[in-house]
Amino acid sequence: MTENKTKEELEQELDGQASEEETKASQTETEDVAVEDAADVEADGGDEADSELKAKDEEIESLKQQVETEENKYLKLYAEFENFKRRNRQEMETNNKYKHQGMVEDLLPIIDNFERALKIEGDSDSFNSLLKGVEMVYNDLVNTLMKHDVREIESVGQPFDPNYHQAVMTEASDEDDGIVIEEFQKGYILKDRVIRPSMVKVSE
Repeated sequence: MTENKTKEELEQELDGQASEEETKASQTETEDVAVEDAADVEADGGDEADSELKAKDEEIESLKQQVETEENKYLKLYAEFENFKRRNRQEMETNNKYKHQGMVEDLLPIIDNFERALKIEGDSDSFNSLLKGVEMVYNDLVNTLMKHDVREIESVGQPFDPNYHQAVMTEASDEDDGIVIEEFQKGYILKDRVIRPSMVKVSE
């Protein structure tokens, strides 16, 4: 009996050991499968992370290009606006500088008439009194224009300059060629702008 039990016990122990080894082998196999699954999951997760990172880089690059495009538009618009302000400022300065030009141009024919009147000759006292009055008005008018930076163009005896003189005649003269020898109508300058050139005769 004791031997049989001992054999049974031995068999049970052997069976138990075999079961334990099978269990351990099964656990090892399960662990290996779990490790492989974890590695696969980690690999899949890595690919997914790389894909997300690439998408974010592309999005960042696209945003950079949009920012650069908008910045270029802004700089172009800013430059155009600055040019617009500069042109307006220059135009305002020019208009202010020559704001009296229209009035001066309207007064020049009146001055011409005064000068023609002053050339008329007479002997009577009344004529001389009238001539003196005309001369006073003429002088006041010329002085007023001079206060507003209007001045006569020097002509007779000066070299002909097409910027300031309008030649309507030429004549042989003892003077060198191209010298103004007679003035038919005075020319005037407002500041640095010729508003009417002198009408002259030039030597040849």
